[in-house]
Amino acid sequence: MTIYSRRDFLANSSKLMAGASLASIPLAEAAAAPKKVAANDKVSVALIGCKGMGWSNLTSHLKLPDVEVIGLCDVDSNVLNERAAELEQKTGKKAKLYKDYRKLLENKDVDAVIIGTPDHWHCLTMVNACEAGKDVYVEKPLANSIEECQVMMAAAKKYNRVVQVGQWQRSGPHWQKAIDYVQSGKLGKIRLVKSWAYMGWMKEIKKVPDSPVPAGVDYDMWLGPATKRPFNPNRFHFNFRWYWDYAGGLMTDWGVHLIDMVLYGMKAGGPKSVVSMGGKYAYPDGAMETPDTQQAIYEFDDFSMIWEHAVGINGGPYNRDHGVAFIGNLGTLVVDRSKWEIIPEVENGEYKTPAIPVQARGGNDGGLDNHTKNFIECIKSRQKPNCDVWTAANTAINAHLGNIAFKSGRKVYWDAQNMAFKNDNEANQLVKANYQNGWKLPNIT
Repeated sequence: MTIYSRRDFLANSSKLMAGASLASIPLAEAAAAPKKVAANDKVSVALIGCKGMGWSNLTSHLKLPDVEVIGLCDVDSNVLNERAAELEQKTGKKAKLYKDYRKLLENKDVDAVIIGTPDHWHCLTMVNACEAGKDVYVEKPLANSIEECQVMMAAAKKYNRVVQVGQWQRSGPHWQKAIDYVQSGKLGKIRLVKSWAYMGWMKEIKKVPDSPVPAGVDYDMWLGPATKRPFNPNRFHFNFRWYWDYAGGLMTDWGVHLIDMVLYGMKAGGPKSVVSMGGKYAYPDGAMETPDTQQAIYEFDDFSMIWEHAVGINGGPYNRDHGVAFIGNLGTLVVDRSKWEIIPEVENGEYKTPAIPVQARGGNDGGLDNHTKNFIECIKSRQKPNCDVWTAANTAINAHLGNIAFKSGRKVYWDAQNMAFKNDNEANQLVKANYQNGWKLPNIT
């Protein structure tokens, strides 16, 4: 398999890391000349994975007058029929329904797909959609493994598709203002960045026995390339996030949102080393596999990043349950989804940098709605969106590195040039995708 090279990755992400707007960089001409959408045309969209964020993403797209939804796909017919009824009530139109996404991709009237599946399905559906000439909005994290990230970059490059990934802080104006301040130099030398998510709303998931597959669910299709195992309700729908077969826990759920802002602000690619620790400390007898408490320390060339998460607790750093803190010699900028502020360093009673009080997010400053709007605009203009596949791959890879360090139980050393760990065969095995049940990782040549 030809893997997207680190050179290509850096070439496509260098402008991002320099703080430039990706919306100004035109895509290459598509080799296969798929269907084009004119500026005044409606964009025909279909959704794959209709529960949770998939539906939230679709609802956001429906706010745009130049979007029409013509297809819905889900392996759970209960969810599919419920969403179909909701969609008809919202739009007055019926969408075509599918249980197999491959049948949906055969529909030549579909311009773009939204992928809201569990993480372990992101790669296959996104690559197959690109092959079919569709543009793609795929939920974060980009993929469930580093190897899948490489394949997805290769597919986006080969088929020249617009791929927007659901790290919607990239489209939030107050996030952009905060990043601009970080990159202005007014904080002085930034040598540490903290990012965190404290999820007080998450309670213990009690262990329950395996049970029959619910009526209307194609469980084999839901599992797809994941390990074959009996149905258990704890591993289904929303809670898939807490099982390694399908996702990476809070590190890849909330982590990619906030780590993305660290990488953006610091114009950073891959770290030199990572160490991570944690475990099931809050709910040791619970059903989650992924750690409910975790810290990871990343070593970059000239700064360190700390990621931490905890469930069942709201009291995070700076009295915020989530956020990013850029800690400089002159002051600290703290930002979350609702606001940002500057906390200056003080010396001899004097501020080293001006204090800036809380800057609240504007009432119409909705990151998700801006993000979906940017996606549709880029479908028509053939520009790169605010969070393209290369941006999202950089973030997802960093998050996966934290989980690999956690699983390894030791400090791991990353060779970003070769996309591999240095002298660590065990860790390098965890870079790979583990496809089963007859499903194969796409071969992009």
